Amino acid sequence: MVRRSLLGRLGAAKRSLGRDIEVARERDPAATSLAEILLCYPGLHAIWLHRGAHALYRRGLRTPARVVSQVGRALTGIEIHPGATIGPGFFIDHGMGVVIGETTEIGEDVTLYQGVTLGGTGKDVGKRHPTVRDGVIVGTGASVLGPVEIGEGAKVGAGAIVIKDVPPNTTVVGNPGRAVVVDGQKVRDVHHPDIDHVRLPDPVAEAMSRLVRRVAELERDIEHMRAGREPRPREAREGDPPGAQDEIASILGLNPGAGI
Repeated sequence: MVRRSLLGRLGAAKRSLGRDIEVARERDPAATSLAEILLCYPGLHAIWLHRGAHALYRRGLRTPARVVSQVGRALTGIEIHPGATIGPGFFIDHGMGVVIGETTEIGEDVTLYQGVTLGGTGKDVGKRHPTVRDGVIVGTGASVLGPVEIGEGAKVGAGAIVIKDVPPNTTVVGNPGRAVVVDGQKVRDVHHPDIDHVRLPDPVAEAMSRLVRRVAELERDIEHMRAGREPRPREAREGDPPGAQDEIASILGLNPGAGI
């Protein structure tokens, strides 16, 4: 029985290692050989060390677990608390500066890029770090803070700061993070995520465009009034809110009428 249990664990470890390598091949076009993946991918080294640290953590060996995690941090530049729960198919691209907090929960086939923080917001106890569902992609330098949930298939744009829940199949950009829809389409297969995560809408640029358009309309009205003519009526646009303030607020995800 002991031998069978040991063989089972070794088989599971082999399958897990194989999946880690396959994920690196699939999501990083720079991966050219097995030797390169094994020797030169700090994201893989970090998750392998984390699995050992997490096993110690679950057995109540908190200090040894932290020692292993700190060794991993020194070697890879990636800090994963041994208490974090991470599912299969996890991939960190480049990885330097990634921080993952103690109560973080990460599902299957999640991808993080360099500089990502999955952190807390203070000295709260209990669940204080994010829950990241299957197939999520978090872009370079993004921060997801507090016990928020990032829904299945969601994308967090580079540099975004997320402090509220993100619905499934939604893209979040900006600071604070604003939910936008990409092409109105759902992610078809969260277990093979689309890593083309840089073609994202820019709600701030869209808001500025609307403001520029509104200023041009007002300048035109003033010219008509100076010439003694009645200003032309404002062109109606399908779906426009009644006022400029509400229009901009709807783009930026603010409460209409609350001020900008």
